[in-house]
Amino acid sequence: MSRIETTLPKLLVEKARTYGDRVSMRVKRKGIWKEISWNGYLERVKWFCLGLMELGIKAGDQGSILGENCPEWVFADLAIQCLGGVSVGIYPTNSREQVKYILDHSRSKFVVVKDQEQADKVLDVKNALPLLSGMIVIDMTGMREYDDPILISYGEVEELGRKAYERQPGLFAELVERTAPDDVAFIVYTSGTTGPPKGAMISHRNIIHQVANCLQPVLRLSDRDSVVSYLPLCHVFERNLAMAMPLVFGYTVNFAESVDTVQQNIREVSPTFFAAVPRILEKLYSSVKIKLEDSTRFKRFTYSLLLPIGAKAAQFRMKGQPVPLFLSLAYALSYLCVLRPVREKIGLIDCRRLMSGGAPIAPEVLAFFRSLGVTTVEMYGCTETCGGAAGPLDQIKHGSVGQPALGLEFKLGDDGEILLKGDSVFVGYYRDEDGTKEAVREGWLHTGDIGELDEDGHLYIVDRKKDIIITSGGKNISPSEIENKIKCSPYVKEAIVIGEGKKYLTALIQLEYDNVGNWAQNNRIPYTTYKSLAQNPVVRDLIKSEIEKVNETLAQVETVKKFTILEKELDQDDEELTATQKVKRKVVANRFKKEIDSMYGTH
Repeated sequence: MSRIETTLPKLLVEKARTYGDRVSMRVKRKGIWKEISWNGYLERVKWFCLGLMELGIKAGDQGSILGENCPEWVFADLAIQCLGGVSVGIYPTNSREQVKYILDHSRSKFVVVKDQEQADKVLDVKNALPLLSGMIVIDMTGMREYDDPILISYGEVEELGRKAYERQPGLFAELVERTAPDDVAFIVYTSGTTGPPKGAMISHRNIIHQVANCLQPVLRLSDRDSVVSYLPLCHVFERNLAMAMPLVFGYTVNFAESVDTVQQNIREVSPTFFAAVPRILEKLYSSVKIKLEDSTRFKRFTYSLLLPIGAKAAQFRMKGQPVPLFLSLAYALSYLCVLRPVREKIGLIDCRRLMSGGAPIAPEVLAFFRSLGVTTVEMYGCTETCGGAAGPLDQIKHGSVGQPALGLEFKLGDDGEILLKGDSVFVGYYRDEDGTKEAVREGWLHTGDIGELDEDGHLYIVDRKKDIIITSGGKNISPSEIENKIKCSPYVKEAIVIGEGKKYLTALIQLEYDNVGNWAQNNRIPYTTYKSLAQNPVVRDLIKSEIEKVNETLAQVETVKKFTILEKELDQDDEELTATQKVKRKVVANRFKKEIDSMYGTH
């Protein structure tokens, strides 16, 4: 396998040369999808890069980007890299204190923000950031009266860059040529489930090797594909999807208007490849189940009769085997009557491959999409490997994340911990030498995840090493497997299984407010707020029946004996969730200690 000897800015120049006026991006503004060509993409990056240079930004400087997904986010990301700088993404949902932490820790000289909401966060903490000299605002709406000297509009920076290009037309090409494969391209701050976020430094070699040698054998992308960008661009998952992978393969990126409009935007765009975290797929799956409950008895009967045919056909496809003729004919009828309408409804009619990643997901959810005829794969990876570290190559198995990636060396430690080595493994944690030494020992990245291999070399993720529950009886239990089964219920948004050192397992449950509210209305159960639903004994009976269904599929020691419905929704602002909506177990366990103690009779 040849080593990567290029950079992301060089790939952008190459793609513009190859594709010219072909569409590279689409963005929906004022109800209309607007197109940006590859030439336009390169031009915008060039202007912004030279504009930053005019503002005094130089090679080696860090610059942060704070805001929802949009073309300007990606332009700024690559412009910083073209300059020889390092870009740092910040979650748009972060609080001002979290924004301050990352701007301070990354030693950012400037920050690009999307709008007034994000600008206000920075202005509130700027006095505690002596290194911050500028804030560039993409959308200046509502900011006419702002007169802070660090403010400048995105358009003004581009105009500075245009004028610089007119004076020195060859300068941008020189800057791009100076970029080297082992330069740090960007820093991704991990979500921080157990402490302050760590800044993982990713080089050009790291990310391009990951895309070409780890992701491509599984995803098989080409310049004919299109995707929807909606997950936070500061996460390595979306950084691959919307920035690095298009530069390698040349496909088209469509920017969703917001996370709330994703399902509508998917239907409008009809992507050929769809990547999602479990929460999004669980929501799509849940929406179908809820709509089915509200439909006619005939539709429910037809669905229950024909969906299993899709599931049987999927079993052959997953093994790479042809579907038998009789089953193929039955599947064609099922597809026409049920499966195609469902795929159209959720926007996946043209989707040839769907990928789940970022966290474990219940096999039942993936089985649903496979039954619809969508090739669905689950991949495993982490920020420190730039994304994918395992995925199915030829055969797909329920519950497995596929085989270890071809582009990485792989082994299991004595305790089952997944260890990785190769060009995708990150440079290290920024300003954290001890953390880097702890993560990478003798050349091997210690992921903190426990895995198992079957006889065919397929990998199964057991759980995070630190999350394994050991009961008072000495049994080792993986909570995530149980939690994912419970979250298959359309009425459950979050489930946190408790049981460390205890005689039995319990669970904290967060309701899926919209779905439980809809169920309550249909059953004429009055409620006013989330809390009133959570306290209603009829709702408790509903959740109890859902948990009992899950318990029937579990070994006796794994069953949930008691549960408590949380009377508030878990919130990132309360430090209960990370920016990627992962539960901070320790925070939740401390915050709801009274509820947990009551389930064990210790309160």
